[in-house]
Amino acid sequence: MTFLLFAEHQEKLMIQERRHDMGEGGFCICPKCGERIEHQRGIPCQEEGCSECGTKMLREDSYHHELLRKKRTVKDELD
Repeated sequence: MTFLLFAEHQEKLMIQERRHDMGEGGFCICPKCGERIEHQRGIPCQEEGCSECGTKMLREDSYHHELLRKKRTVKDELD
């Protein structure tokens, strides 16, 4: 039980650290339609809704954006 709580705490710390390692500038992108907007400092891209389709945005070149790219690459190879 103690280990489980420790693991959850460590995971939260890792997520918090990752949020701030992208630096200033960059873009937020929509994973659904591809819309790009300039990233606003202090506002996570996931809090931005796409103006075209309403989907939550992703920070360009972030961990989650890379996962999406890999998923699309695998899908394209299978088609």
